[in-house]
Amino acid sequence: MDVDQLVAAACERAGSDDFGGDTWREGLEVLVRSLNTEAALNELGAGAMADQIVGILVNRLHIETWYAKHPEIDDQQIVAPLFGLGLPRTGSTALSFLLAQDPARRSLRVWEAGDPCPPPETATEHTDPRIAAAQVGIDFTNEMFTGFAGMLPTAADGPQECLVPMAFEFRSLIFEGMSLIPSYSTWLLQCDMEPAYRYHKRVLKLLQWRCPPDRWWLKSPAHMLSIDALNTVYPDARFVMTHRNVGQVLPSLCALYSTLSTVLTERPDPRAIGLHCGEVWHTALERLIDFRDRGDESRFFDLLFDAVQRDPIGQVTQLYAELGDELSDQARQQMQDWWAESSRNRSGPGSYSPESFGLDPIAIAENFAFYYQRFGIP
Repeated sequence: MDVDQLVAAACERAGSDDFGGDTWREGLEVLVRSLNTEAALNELGAGAMADQIVGILVNRLHIETWYAKHPEIDDQQIVAPLFGLGLPRTGSTALSFLLAQDPARRSLRVWEAGDPCPPPETATEHTDPRIAAAQVGIDFTNEMFTGFAGMLPTAADGPQECLVPMAFEFRSLIFEGMSLIPSYSTWLLQCDMEPAYRYHKRVLKLLQWRCPPDRWWLKSPAHMLSIDALNTVYPDARFVMTHRNVGQVLPSLCALYSTLSTVLTERPDPRAIGLHCGEVWHTALERLIDFRDRGDESRFFDLLFDAVQRDPIGQVTQLYAELGDELSDQARQQMQDWWAESSRNRSGPGSYSPESFGLDPIAIAENFAFYYQRFGIP
């Protein structure tokens, strides 16, 4: 892959070369260099990554075109967004779907995150043809990656992680799912993440401009790694943190990564995946705990995985009470309906061998003891 060729392809497809600044280029260059020299992508993987990169660039060009035509979009206000974070595989996706059932909240939906322009409108937000197109993409992904469908709930009109709008700055964990790219991962852990959140906010303004409500519910475990940058851009944000035993989290997460990389790379390396995941999420928890301990504890609300599994509506009711928000009868019913429907197809938490990823349960317990003790994790 060549950066200039990828950019040229995007400009030709979008009919524009205005990216609204060049802060995105450093991350793209680091990413492409890492993909070319470290990822061991097969032909399918290389094609998929090139298509993803060009698509991201095209979306950014389209976003800037809309801002150029309608500068009033920037007058939109994103007030006190609620962010979901915590380790991956802690039930945060299911919680995200539950909160997305509340019509008083605005979530980042799969179809609009992947194709944000033209910005959605209230009159057509449930019939937009991009919904069907996104579902085709989901079905194709589930068919290509055996077992992926049962690992987490997904729907075209369901909530998407913030990794997608952050990718418009090429400062996002989304690229790690397909292959190991260690030099990009190292860069991502130490780079300035504020531009990613600035553009994240730019995307939210565009999406809510013609399609309220404006009370955002957003989610990504990766926010823990860049919590200070998030706080700079969203100083009035509040947070919901989900918790689970790391000895269950890491093997499950590694299995998810392995499912994707096995199809897309020449040399899948489960043990390297295990090492990488352990290091990244140890760092994430350290940064998040440090942030909370610096005077921001009151902005956080904690939910245990097992408690949500046992009584999802009860836990959400308690969350709303702590937030000081109203849980309407309509929202409660829609949450109950979603949980009941999704439970029919839910395979339950998977059981994955930690040893296959080079993980030692005893070492995990020792390495993450600071997390267990801080939050009372069984």
